[in-house]
Amino acid sequence: MLLLIFAIGTIIAGVFTIYFGTGKSRAIGSILFIIGIIVAVIFYNYTTGSIWSVNAWGWDTIKAGIASIIGGLIGGLIALGVFLAGIMKA
Repeated sequence: MLLLIFAIGTIIAGVFTIYFGTGKSRAIGSILFIIGIIVAVIFYNYTTGSIWSVNAWGWDTIKAGIASIIGGLIGGLIALGVFLAGIMKA
């Protein structure tokens, strides 16, 4: 799951950097985007095994990982909301 999150994060960061950046920032954004695509291809290979015939993970593992990630994000957002509410009240 680390590969999936890393791929998604670097692709999103790369797209934002390409769109909003100027000069060297756009070049760095392009590199981030390319790295994200490469990692996504590696993740795809490990899940399906259709590129290099290495099927290391099953869909049950992927579903459990995605559910864990979503749960972590929801928990983090709730914690952030509680933190911000505490700051606003103070």
